[in-house]
Amino acid sequence: MSRRRRSYEAGHKPKWLVVIDDTPECDRAVYFASRRAARVGAGVVMLRVIETADRNQQWLGVADIMKAEAHEDANAALDRSASRANGIAGLTPERVVREGNTAEEILGLIEEDEDIAILVLAAATDKEGPGPLVSSLGNTAGEFPIPLAIVPGHLTDEELDALS
Repeated sequence: MSRRRRSYEAGHKPKWLVVIDDTPECDRAVYFASRRAARVGAGVVMLRVIETADRNQQWLGVADIMKAEAHEDANAALDRSASRANGIAGLTPERVVREGNTAEEILGLIEEDEDIAILVLAAATDKEGPGPLVSSLGNTAGEFPIPLAIVPGHLTDEELDALS
């Protein structure tokens, strides 16, 4: 059972959650979420998940170095995306870095932050499918605790402006 959403209650503000990864289509999700959030007076939360699956195999010192480098990379990616959101819509997004399985960390953050009202992802445009995250979350969308918006990765800024 998911926590009740409080996005539109007094003292709360809706937030649009965007997962920041290294895919080319990620920028489409950032663009759409930033424009749409600005239009409706919402905020944006940017989440970067550091996958930890293979770190357990490393020696302690190497694992620590890998963890520090992963956090540096995560913060650099969030810096770029936050700067992009600010340039698009004048927003200063919240930034969250978490470690673990991406789908589990997304659900965990949604559970913890009752103001998150929608998750925005972008679909890849290649022949291999919409991407692993969209595929995985798309399979459970019927049980998801909030709406899931999937932005087609081929849409231009101008096309997204018309939609947001």
